Amino acid sequence: MKTTIQTGFPVLSLSSVRRLLPVFAAVFSSLAFAADPQPGAAEPKTHTLFMGADFSIEQNKELYRVQDVVGSSFVINVNGKEVRVPMDRGLGRFKIEPALKLTESSASVTNLKAERSYTLANDPTANFLKGLNESELQYADAQYAQNLRSDILQNDMNAPVLVDPWGGKTTADVKAKNITTATQALTSAQASPGSQFNRSGTPAVGEGMFDAMDVAFEISSEKPLDRPYVVIIVQYHPTTGKPGQVGSWVYARALEPIGREPTKIRIEQGGFPPGFELQNFQVHLYNRGEEIATTAAPKRMELTREEALQYVIIEYVSSHKGATLPPTPAMGKLPADLPARLANNQFQQTYYVKVAKDGKPSEAFSDESCSRTVDDPYLQSVVKNIRFKPALEKGKPVDGIAPLNLSHLPI
Repeated sequence: MKTTIQTGFPVLSLSSVRRLLPVFAAVFSSLAFAADPQPGAAEPKTHTLFMGADFSIEQNKELYRVQDVVGSSFVINVNGKEVRVPMDRGLGRFKIEPALKLTESSASVTNLKAERSYTLANDPTANFLKGLNESELQYADAQYAQNLRSDILQNDMNAPVLVDPWGGKTTADVKAKNITTATQALTSAQASPGSQFNRSGTPAVGEGMFDAMDVAFEISSEKPLDRPYVVIIVQYHPTTGKPGQVGSWVYARALEPIGREPTKIRIEQGGFPPGFELQNFQVHLYNRGEEIATTAAPKRMELTREEALQYVIIEYVSSHKGATLPPTPAMGKLPADLPARLANNQFQQTYYVKVAKDGKPSEAFSDESCSRTVDDPYLQSVVKNIRFKPALEKGKPVDGIAPLNLSHLPI
């Protein structure tokens, strides 16, 4: 399968990425935001910032984002319709876009092994054993031919010479033919052994001509992943390529549901140019199309909830320059019994929340003018634990009022 792949993975050291958060904090400070002080014990790290990847496939000269992986096919959405693109079909243009992502879910990848290997047809060890077996058979043939030649010579030396009265062959003719046949068989058998090997008995060709990748790891997640899939990206240098030339290979596979118990994954794939040099290797995990941070994720950095909020706000402000928008929910630490309460038709109405320009809420009100406070301690505690993207006025964060319906909370 010939695939054109665009990549742009930034070449950053881990120390460089760790400097991102202070940069975010500096920008945060310049916008007059201020996080609450953290008295007492250190705030736990609840979120992960990491370098993820988004994938797009070209169809009819348009690029469509990969939404899912089903079996051996990528799933894209074309004009509202689900389209499956088999991986073994020419994908044409396949685009990889690196992107910093923030997630509260995280999975553990352990015992990760990624190394070059051989397909069976190109495996020097397999070829050596095959050749060795053939050599043993050929040696047996040679021994048989040698014994046959000796027997024929011995028997023919003692046989009387008779003449066929009707002009046929004499026993001398038969003797000569037998000796010739035996000699040819011996010569043929002796010419074949060792042809695939050097004098030391090791393979003469193929050693180091890797043409496959062997990837194995175990994966688990505290939060169950019901529809996961994995994408593996390999960047390599072909031996016949120009200095600095890098090729890319992408493999995706749908997985069984992942839970707390480690699941073993093994992937062996060929198709690489023989003798390729491995440059970079990445494993990306997704669930229902959303990427999940893993312990093997590139440029990974753990954040507290407040640090994560700072990142979300800065990214939101920088991507909405000049915009005027109301505040919207961004993240929240919601009580476990909230879904049951909502199922019992509690808190179905729309409330209104005053949101400061740092994304933090005050109280919940029953009216848009925020004149009637909701007298419900449970509701107020839920609201206090929600964080918002602030209102924007011409791209600048300002105080605002957010409508809030807990039954349609997009976090």
